[in-house]
This record gives sequence, structure tokens and C-alpha cells, in this order.
Amino acid sequence: MKQLALSLALLGATILSAQEAPPDKPGRIFNTVKTKLAAGKQVVGGTVEVPNITTYCAMASSGYDYIWIEMQHSPITYQDAANMIFACKGSPAMPFVRVPDATEGDIQKAVDMGAAGIIIPMVEDLQKVRNAIKFAKYPPVGKRSQGGGNYRAIWGDDYRQIANENIMIVAMIESPAGVKLAEEMAAIPGVDVIFIASTDLASFSGLKQGDAGYEALVTKVFDATLKAGKKVAGPVAWQSTRKGYTFFQAPTEATLIKAAVKASMGGTPMSGEKKGIAPTEGSEKH
Repeated sequence: MKQLALSLALLGATILSAQEAPPDKPGRIFNTVKTKLAAGKQVVGGTVEVPNITTYCAMASSGYDYIWIEMQHSPITYQDAANMIFACKGSPAMPFVRVPDATEGDIQKAVDMGAAGIIIPMVEDLQKVRNAIKFAKYPPVGKRSQGGGNYRAIWGDDYRQIANENIMIVAMIESPAGVKLAEEMAAIPGVDVIFIASTDLASFSGLKQGDAGYEALVTKVFDATLKAGKKVAGPVAWQSTRKGYTFFQAPTEATLIKAAVKASMGGTPMSGEKKGIAPTEGSEKH
């Protein structure tokens, strides 16, 4: 009996070790945003802030590299987002979630429902970034606990072994306080992208895009990010005017619908905007 008990204990330990241990070699990469960036390509993501499966699926299948699911400034709930991601599993665009905050609950819900990327808003504290990494990654890298969700149904039964290699962390710098931390932030292992939030940086600094002071802030973040070997991000308005950026956020579905209607009626879409200047969020006319 003692021998049987010992054998069962050893078997249990072996199974547990296999579940918790990282893969011995690099595993399958399903996150196409990660592979495209590694190949030196640019990626663009459309923004979704309406909890509607049909709209989400249309955006996710339209040609975007990823979809920015906006949960900081929208009424989208985790159940809404989970339903949208699951309904469109297999679509070309990777689901990225801008969480309300980098809390354990926010992060773990986002990755459990299948997010391939976590976007952290308003970083003015390095611990916020470390927390996001900790709760998005399984041991031994982080402290993400085992739980339910759609992740295996979306990404496969080997998800536990490959999740850490696929989930990306995007840290947003939106204020001068965040700019001061840019070098330390970009140097944190596990951070993949530093995003310069163009209009919020203008709002919090009191400077306009193009002002010398504003551009000095942007340059500091840009240089620190590339020095650390990470990717630098910004609004899609900067895609054709600023070199070195590889990760872009495109407008919301409402903005795109409005532009498409104008174009279909013979008008000029996105008229009145200056090239290279990101429009101020929330300033759209109704």
C-alpha cells in the first residue's frame, strides 16, 4: 500500500509539474501581431467601443491586424467582450483589450476570455506595468491563476503551455509623469510595446501636437523605447508622418461608419483633419 501511495504521489507530482512548467523550447505562436512586429512590419488595429457582436466581427474581418477593445471609456462589460471574441474566433484580427486598470481581476478576466494583448492605460507608476505582466502570465513568469474562460476554445488545448509567449503587454504613456518613467518602463522584461497617447499627452501637458515642448516629450519616449528594443506605438494619423513607429490605433467603428457614409454619398471622408495630427478623442461632431 505504501508503494502504491508513493507511486500515486509521484504521478501526481509529475502531472502537476507538467502543467506548471514552461515549455522546454519555444512553442506555437498564434499571435500574428507578435510575429508581424518581429518581422519588422507595421500593425494597425481598429477600435471597438460598442458591445455588438456583428460590428465586432465586421471589424475583426476587415483587414485590421488587431482589434482594440475599449473597456476604459466604454460600457463594454467583460461578458460583452467575451461574447464578441468567442463569436469571431478564427478571425484575422487579434483581440487586444484596453482594461480599465491593471488590477488582478481586470487582467485575469481579459486573458481568460481570450485576449492576445493587454493595453494598460495611464501608466504613471511602474508597479502598474509589473502588475499587468504578473497577472497576464502564468508561473513561473507571473502569477496568473488557473481558471475558466474561452481561452482554450479559441487558441487550442496547448494554451497553458504557450500563453506566456503569445500574450503581449502594451503600456500607455499619456502624461508628462509617464514620460519621466519611459526609460525604466521600456526596460521592464515582459513589456512589448510603449504607446504614446497623442491627444491625452497634449491634454495633460497643455501643449499641442507640433509644439516644441510636446515633440520633446514624444521624442524622449520614442528614443527610450527603441533603445530598449521594444516597439513604439501611436495613433494611425502618425503612420505616414513619423518614422520608426510600428503599432497604430485606428479610429472607432462609429467614426469609420461616418466616414464610409460620407464617401458613399460623394463626400470626402475624414475631411478637415490635418495630415499627421491625431484628432482629439471625444471631439467628433454628432
